[in-house]
Amino acid sequence: MPSRSPERDRKGDPFSVRFTASTDRTVEEEARRTRRSKSAVVEALTEEAVRTRRFPGIAFRGDDARRRPWLIGTGLDIWEIVQMFEDFGSLERLVADTQLSERQVRLALAYRDAYPEEIAAAIAENRRSTAEWHELYPFIELSASA
Repeated sequence: MPSRSPERDRKGDPFSVRFTASTDRTVEEEARRTRRSKSAVVEALTEEAVRTRRFPGIAFRGDDARRRPWLIGTGLDIWEIVQMFEDFGSLERLVADTQLSERQVRLALAYRDAYPEEIAAAIAENRRSTAEWHELYPFIELSASA
């Protein structure tokens, strides 16, 4: 998950945990597959689990390096809904002109409020100009927007 605040990066006190043999094997395999420590795997899985419990209706997808929250049932990442909200200018317009419900938009906005740096970074990346993309990736040909 992108962009964390210093408070979220500060490590807590160590503690011991003992998994069942099958869970330990699963964590070990995930650590091997992702080339991370078991602690890093457990921390990432825990963080996603906490967020999905805090925000029912949100799940995570993407590869290990770029996991991102999305709104179940829409196919849209949370940052995409927040960007649409910004572009439409109001919740009422967004709900009236899309297939999103008020509850879905409010859930995305609540997630944004809890993790503002993460969502702002994703929106900023999406709003890069063609010139910025070309500077970053000069070997890619960009097509004109429709």
